[in-house]
Amino acid sequence: MQEIKAFNEQRAEIYWWLSSLFASELTDDELSKYHSPEIRSFLTGLGENPSLSEPIKTFTDSLNRLQVREDAQLELSADFCDLFLKTDKHGALPYASMYIGTSGLLNDQPAQEMADLLAKYGIAVNKDLNEPADHLAIELDFLGNLIIRSNELENDALHEQADFINTHLMSWLPQFVKKCQQFDEFGFYSAAASLLHAFCLLDLTYLADEND
Repeated sequence: MQEIKAFNEQRAEIYWWLSSLFASELTDDELSKYHSPEIRSFLTGLGENPSLSEPIKTFTDSLNRLQVREDAQLELSADFCDLFLKTDKHGALPYASMYIGTSGLLNDQPAQEMADLLAKYGIAVNKDLNEPADHLAIELDFLGNLIIRSNELENDALHEQADFINTHLMSWLPQFVKKCQQFDEFGFYSAAASLLHAFCLLDLTYLADEND
């Protein structure tokens, strides 16, 4: 049981980490940590899973290129802004309702559904993240909390997690990844998006096996 709880905590931490990448621009301090032995060891460990090997390699390659990129933090912040804060025509806005909503506008049905889930589970969103509830960072943060709650042995916890990933992430994440790949010239955020997609697929396999 303790091993399962520890594994769930690791899963949650990965979703929270990925959430942070899409929540805001990386600071100088945060970016420097990505070049530390601890983070590189963490990434190497993830890459030992065959399903994550290629996405981790691509993400690590982007980190290596950042080390020689002039004004790396400023340029990466500009990438973030261009991709996630401007227009859908030239970026990859990280909102579910931009991809699966009936009108293609923010605050559409997916945002309301996500807000209802947050209220249902009583999960508070970081107040600094002043975004609609269907923002990718909010959905990933919620999923991390949902996983931790499974350690309390709630009924159907694994089914809830799988349903959330399928309904609220996989319904639009592949399209989001394609847009990141289309518009992210440097490749850091498109690599992060691809890694997230691969991890979600791997997690769904794990949840299906556990539910059998």
